[in-house]
Amino acid sequence: MCNLYSLNRPQDEIRRWFDVSHDSAGNLPPMPSIFPDQMAPVVLAGKEGRELTMMRWGIPGPKAYGEHPVTNVRNVKSPHWRPWLKPEFRCLVPVSSFSEYADTKPRKTPVWFALDDDRPLFAFAGIWRPWKGVRGTKKENPDRLEEEQRLFSFLTTESNGVVGPVHPKAMPVLLTTKEECGAWLDAPTEEALRLQRPLPDGMMKEVARGERHDGEDAA
Repeated sequence: MCNLYSLNRPQDEIRRWFDVSHDSAGNLPPMPSIFPDQMAPVVLAGKEGRELTMMRWGIPGPKAYGEHPVTNVRNVKSPHWRPWLKPEFRCLVPVSSFSEYADTKPRKTPVWFALDDDRPLFAFAGIWRPWKGVRGTKKENPDRLEEEQRLFSFLTTESNGVVGPVHPKAMPVLLTTKEECGAWLDAPTEEALRLQRPLPDGMMKEVARGERHDGEDAA
């Protein structure tokens, strides 16, 4: 399960790569460690073009399981997730690298993956939904009030030969071309879900391994 990723590319590069025509994300600094329940940028397909905006990571899961925030979605046949797989609720999650934890002792080791050592942009295949409730830290929401939220998660699939030795169960769905990103945002659901597949081994690599949780200069 991927619960840590990084976005360290300049904002103008993000806008260009994702063909963004409207940016409501504000001043976007480098984000070397993005964790669940944090605000992070996503790209939506709007009527007037693509928008770069901020959402919170983690969509509530099924009531039967306590509605705990779910960061990674694998079972797209579940009735809980099907409504959010429509084109209007799909999004692109900009990424430069992501981490899985190797099961080492005495503590787990973060292992970072990217397309190559330069960590160029790609996207997770994301979904989003509106929701009202209490989220965020006490600093963000000190009175713990219910608020209107926009929440995102992203799809996972079986691991490839690069991620599998570290995390054999699953890896995020990676979109690496403008064509794939366009299909994920706009194509009919069944066609878009063909993108739920592991990236070929030769298209990505392990780029760092160590104790730091920021995706940069790991040992």
